[in-house]
Amino acid sequence: MNDRLNGIHVFVASVEAGSFSLAADRLHLTRSAVAKTIARMEERLGTRLFHRTTRSQSLTEHGQAFYERCVRALGELEAAEAELDSGRREPSGRLRVSAPVLFGRHCVAPLLLPLAARHPKLEIEMSFNDRVVDLVEEGFDLGVRIGPLADSTTLASRLLGVQRMGICASPAYLARHGRPTGVDDLSAHTGILYSRPGGDKPWRIEDEQGRLREIRVQARVRLDDLQAIADAAVAGVGLTWLPCWMMAPYLRSGQLELVFDSRRVLSAEVQAVWPRSRYLSAKTRLAIDTLVEHIPQRLSPAPGSDVLTCIDK
Repeated sequence: MNDRLNGIHVFVASVEAGSFSLAADRLHLTRSAVAKTIARMEERLGTRLFHRTTRSQSLTEHGQAFYERCVRALGELEAAEAELDSGRREPSGRLRVSAPVLFGRHCVAPLLLPLAARHPKLEIEMSFNDRVVDLVEEGFDLGVRIGPLADSTTLASRLLGVQRMGICASPAYLARHGRPTGVDDLSAHTGILYSRPGGDKPWRIEDEQGRLREIRVQARVRLDDLQAIADAAVAGVGLTWLPCWMMAPYLRSGQLELVFDSRRVLSAEVQAVWPRSRYLSAKTRLAIDTLVEHIPQRLSPAPGSDVLTCIDK
């Protein structure tokens, strides 16, 4: 029976991956192991499940019907396991989490990694990436997203807090080029931009009349890493747009100065997201509850600081 269930899992993964090779990568198996499992299943069922050529594979008519039933069966098994798991005191199994690079390192990992020490049956696997990860396709239990959700129909979500933003520069840069006093002054300045596929992301700022403006600053430097952007700003390369939680230590040390604070620069929601499911496993629920409890403090650096405009008093 176990071999039959394992074969069904491999079969469904092969269909959804579109190839035996990709299914093997996702299942941490060899391609030959996947192919042998499918061959044994076809022999046992007495029918061919895939049309296979050297360049592609597709389901036969029998394969399509079998796939639809297998998906329903696996869904019922996963729901049954999740229902039992949610009633357990001790979270267990591997928890796979995806988060943006710098936010993941500084705000998510310090909260979730200690869970493995407190729960001996729990394994934590984290992946840091600034692209929008497909949680279902890539097998993640939980993700952290900053900004609007593009795939909200397939994901459940919970608000973790608001990431406030500010625009800053080094004292040396401001001494050389002057301090902008209004939104229109930004056109005369050099920016350090966060670069992502699809073009530069505009800075969203309220002008003096309270109107939201999308400003595209002239840039000679584009980077895809926030820490590198902060380093470039400290070095006097130009103005930059950073999260307040990240900017705060540089403001306190005097390495950076605020130009526009979080009352003018548009903020972004931070959310925990996970694949929609009838049941939520104990391990995922634990991680979500931990983030909900502690992320707001991470987003509001150092109460009591004398830096007023980007840090809570």
